[in-house]
Amino acid sequence: MDSAYIHSTRKLFEYYKSLADKTFEQLSEEEFFWKYNDISNSVASIINHMQGNMKSRFTDFLTSDGEKPWRNRDEEFEDFTMTQPELVEKWEAGWKCVFEAIDSIKEENFDTIIYIRNQGHTITDALNRQLAHYASHVGQIMYIGKMLKGENWKSLSIPKGQSAVFNAQLFEKEKVIRHFTDDFGK
Repeated sequence: MDSAYIHSTRKLFEYYKSLADKTFEQLSEEEFFWKYNDISNSVASIINHMQGNMKSRFTDFLTSDGEKPWRNRDEEFEDFTMTQPELVEKWEAGWKCVFEAIDSIKEENFDTIIYIRNQGHTITDALNRQLAHYASHVGQIMYIGKMLKGENWKSLSIPKGQSAVFNAQLFEKEKVIRHFTDDFGK
């Protein structure tokens, strides 16, 4: 088993979750349900879809097909009403399922074939598939947030036009760390 891969992948799932979490913090309850047009998804529908996918793919991750018979994917995109705290609770429940499944991967079960829609995947392939899927939806959530907030959007990475300032601050921080490490090693 490649425990470094599992650790790295879990950290990436956590990272993408955190980007969406930071977007949610900037949105009002009404904004969770805003759609650009009738064929677009709202943040709420993306949450609903992701949670449905997470529960389906990661419930009994090692022992049953990731497309559960109880899942209704089409319904995940239909309009619905829910409060912001209920949406966040749904979001957290989906991620809990993901992280519990990842944490269940051990040396003795790493060679298990994971089925998704009756297609066999290695654990690595199954995790990569889901990581790419969730990252794309988190990107959509962030883009919707940026459209809604406009000038009031709080950047989740380096703000536009601030790369030079960011890099200079990073360089200074690294210089201090190197200096401290060099002094400590003497």
